[in-house]
Amino acid sequence: MAKAIHSMIRVLDEARSVAFYGKAFGLKVKDRYPFDGFTLVYLKNDENDFELELTVNAGRSEAYDLGNGYGHLAVSVTDAAAEHARVIAEGLSPTPLKEFQRDGKLFAKFFFVQDPDGYKIEVLQRHGRFT
Repeated sequence: MAKAIHSMIRVLDEARSVAFYGKAFGLKVKDRYPFDGFTLVYLKNDENDFELELTVNAGRSEAYDLGNGYGHLAVSVTDAAAEHARVIAEGLSPTPLKEFQRDGKLFAKFFFVQDPDGYKIEVLQRHGRFT
């Protein structure tokens, strides 16, 4: 059976992106591999083995076109309200905290935050299918 190990996004500024993901989600550089023309940076935290791979292409100066196919990454947290307040305190401008109900019960409590390259990250409270 396949095991998800990482998701890759292209970023313009390695330091800016590493700082954002550190502040927002406690991700730290696990490995960094420079190659001719690009660098791969793997970020993770102690919560799990899944990594975020940042690809930094040398010489790139304009923002990437995210197109209309990209959706979002998602992470789960114990308390979405507390995490929302923490992200605001970090100056990261999340969307308002929202709740979705299904059949009269809480389905999801969440907010979004965007990284410096425009990628959206959904922050979900651990509950139901999002544990």
